[in-house]
Amino acid sequence: MSEFLSATGNNHGNATNLQEFTDAEEAVAHIKRIYDENIKKVKSRFAAFEAGDKSSTASPAFYPYLGLTIETGDINLSGKRAYGNIDAAGTFGTTLTQPDLFESYYKEQINLILENHKRPVFVGVGARPMPLPFVIEAASSGVSADDMQALQTIFSMPELANINDSIANGTYVPVEDKPRPLSLFTAERVDYSLLRLAHYTGTAPDHFQRFVLFTNYQRYVDEFIEYGKSQISNGDEYRAFVEPGNVITPNTALTDSPPTGKAPNHLPQMPAYHLIRDKHMGITLVNIGVGPSNAKTITDHIAVLRPHCWLMIGHCGGLRRTQRLGDFVLAHAYVREDHVLDEDIHPSVPLPAIAEIQVALTEAVARAADPAIDGAGLKEHFRTGTVYTTDDRDWELRHKELAIRFNQSRAIAVDMESATIAANGFRFRVPYGTLLCVSDKPIHGEIKLPGMANKFYEDRTAKHLQIGIDTLRHLRIGGVESLHSRKLRSFDEPAFR
Repeated sequence: MSEFLSATGNNHGNATNLQEFTDAEEAVAHIKRIYDENIKKVKSRFAAFEAGDKSSTASPAFYPYLGLTIETGDINLSGKRAYGNIDAAGTFGTTLTQPDLFESYYKEQINLILENHKRPVFVGVGARPMPLPFVIEAASSGVSADDMQALQTIFSMPELANINDSIANGTYVPVEDKPRPLSLFTAERVDYSLLRLAHYTGTAPDHFQRFVLFTNYQRYVDEFIEYGKSQISNGDEYRAFVEPGNVITPNTALTDSPPTGKAPNHLPQMPAYHLIRDKHMGITLVNIGVGPSNAKTITDHIAVLRPHCWLMIGHCGGLRRTQRLGDFVLAHAYVREDHVLDEDIHPSVPLPAIAEIQVALTEAVARAADPAIDGAGLKEHFRTGTVYTTDDRDWELRHKELAIRFNQSRAIAVDMESATIAANGFRFRVPYGTLLCVSDKPIHGEIKLPGMANKFYEDRTAKHLQIGIDTLRHLRIGGVESLHSRKLRSFDEPAFR
């Protein structure tokens, strides 16, 4: 660490108390100090507010800032990764939050920048204030109208004009004399999503893992709970299993921590379940329910946790006569008739298949066969092609119109979530994939009846879920660097993954 720098003329906007670092561990430690000091200011003043002081001003509290300046000679275009590199001269910066949660992520990103550019990073106090509800969630609930007015006078509140996805969407316009983005998300945008995650999933953001499964059916959840608890009782891979209400079942072979948490009286809108590994390298499953709106909502928020990949595993309608109930569908392409992301990423933008995930899913399907198969045998119950995602749950009532679109697009399956999850993966640079299971074939008159449906679910759900878990485990073991493909990166890309 070198000498203290003044804010005047440092090209880092209004950031103050900047200090120079050439070691990622030391930089993150200083980020933690700044964050903790400013959090303490907010909490201390709010405690006084609760005790009756509703007029004194609050000491300003700000997010930590991280930045660096790249000269033309510092540009390194030979990076092995698709991230951690800056390909233009200038000053770059971002505000940061929750350094305890993001410690390993921050260290990795800062290390890559230091290695690739041989330039120091600067850590200081940013210019963006910490909104009270992002520090103390309870501060915005159960207060009177008068108290709320006093809170807004004393404390900073969220400013939606500064909480958006313009960087990720490629619509951000650089401001003269301000640093260009170093990350897809500002601190406020991250904190906004962390609160929403807890609300929608019933689990704290700390429990989310960097390998994520999404499903649209409760039976997958039931299977995951059974699998998770079996892993905790009999295995040594995962440290704990977490359910809504932050109900933690620890692996007693790996930790002395007691079980904690309390199950909620009612499940949240999109309950999440987590098999915990060190550095968040385990598996999270979220039941997103039915529809693209939920799919967009949950991926909008999980994206700030920077997962290594997310996969959709769920049911679909088969569109080809040769398909049978229980066959698997691997999406290579998508027709986006979900519409929920049209303003963020135009439907004309193609969603490229991520080769590493496609291969991993295919190999997992082959391993799951009894006995294991490949080649022609695999094709008996496994199709690759286009998935048509619609926002109309009763699309069958528009059969005549949609049959033409299905035919023209060469679609092999229809669902309501897959394209949304893939599009948000593309938008937020999160590697994505889709493996669906044919549960009915409405346009060919094969509609599930209750008895037939139950047998289908018993036979296929466990195997389908296991394929998803097996895929994620192999992707983790094989190394995650190659997952973060350059095809997900834009022309003017922030350095952080």
